[in-house]
Amino acid sequence: MSRTYLLRQALTAALVSNAVRPAPGLRVAVPSSLTGWLTSELAPHLLALTVADTTRELVRGRPSRAGLGLAAASAAALAAMVAESTRAHGHVEAALREALGEDYLDQLSATFTELDLSTPLGQLAWPFRMRDDAVEVVKDVPYHADHGRRGLLDVYRQRGTDLTGAPVLIQVHGGGWTVGSKDGQGVPLMLHMAARGWVCVAINYRLSPRDPFPAHIVDVKRAIAWVRDHIHDYGGDAGFLALTGGSAGGHLTALAALTPNDPEYQPGFESADTRVQVAVPFYGVYDLAGSIGTRRSVQLRDRFLAPRVLFGDPRQDLEPFEKASPILRVHRDAPPMLVIHGVRDSLVEVEQARRFVERLRAVSEQPVAYAELPGTQHAFDVFPSIRSGAVVRGVDRFLRWTYDAAVRAAESPERLAR
Repeated sequence: MSRTYLLRQALTAALVSNAVRPAPGLRVAVPSSLTGWLTSELAPHLLALTVADTTRELVRGRPSRAGLGLAAASAAALAAMVAESTRAHGHVEAALREALGEDYLDQLSATFTELDLSTPLGQLAWPFRMRDDAVEVVKDVPYHADHGRRGLLDVYRQRGTDLTGAPVLIQVHGGGWTVGSKDGQGVPLMLHMAARGWVCVAINYRLSPRDPFPAHIVDVKRAIAWVRDHIHDYGGDAGFLALTGGSAGGHLTALAALTPNDPEYQPGFESADTRVQVAVPFYGVYDLAGSIGTRRSVQLRDRFLAPRVLFGDPRQDLEPFEKASPILRVHRDAPPMLVIHGVRDSLVEVEQARRFVERLRAVSEQPVAYAELPGTQHAFDVFPSIRSGAVVRGVDRFLRWTYDAAVRAAESPERLAR
């Protein structure tokens, strides 16, 4: 029995070690990220299991000394992870105050007063049950019938409420531009916002290798155009569209926000209005061209993006990679943005987010908030956790502030006098 206990604790120690110091290298990035993400976001659960397993072994009176040592080390590291995740609220709040002002909370309208800052205990105990009885989901609405399931979207809204003119949040899933679906990411954020009166829309889009880039961004823009034309049927306000997404979805979110009404990305619907009023990219890829010059950005371009997504040789023709890079598309009229990234991200280096924010702040006339989260892996927001709960509520406050500012601007005497 002690041998089995030792093996369990050795496995736990290996998982914890990878979460604390992710394995380097592009070849192991995916498994390192996946295991590190689950370990860090489920740290309270793993800590409880480690303590329970060790307690049982001690009661039986035959513990392995090596197993006890590994368990003690893992428990200490997991406790540190839990403590670090509780500090996510502070990091997000500091980012919002830096970008919006120390008094930004005072600027929120009375309509949005439920500024809860913690994830309900029930969600933390069983994080994979992502459902809210206050929210209904209208599934598989076609926005482009020619693309089958890739042209479908889901609408999240308050159940039993006759919504009119509600602000709208559009969610773009990730998956390396090659996998993923509309119900696999962003669900905690959409449930949270929909329960508070927003209309949320989760979209599918065409994927590589079947469809090379720019099919992905074309579909995102087509979905934005559909939402602008049809969201009133679901109680939404087409005049205020927020856009969010993670990883590849973060890239598409940033690119769509920075290229409104770009005819190159709107073939056949060039006249459609694809502007968004605010964008919140999570752990996005902002440099597809390797322009920041880091080893990882160049490897990502040459080993993954070139052969699997853009299907081109950047050494022969770099322009398509540059056009697809949000970091090279920043401009003064960019909408307000909240950029979120984890320091321990194994898939997309945090340096991409840092450089993107730096360039955006240099030229944009709108607020640019940047929340950099220590101890945080890729895809940390997929299910409710201490960290993701804090971030969801920070995004809530940023979106509320942006929406309230837009409402005040629309009602200003100067605007009404025109």
